[in-house]
Amino acid sequence: MPFIHVELVEGRSEAQLKAMMSDITDAVEKNIGVPRSAIKVMVNELHADRFMDGGTLRSEK
Repeated sequence: MPFIHVELVEGRSEAQLKAMMSDITDAVEKNIGVPRSAIKVMVNELHADRFMDGGTLRSEK
């Protein structure tokens, strides 16, 4: 059972997240041949004030 975990900084719509997860499921099914029912995709959204990139909080950009 493939388990795909994606971490993103918050800021995308529910529709964007759903489309991304669907595309990931399609890609895994196509490329490794497992049934869709076995593919698990999890998205963890990070708060912008809890993610620092190069010494700057993402919320400050």
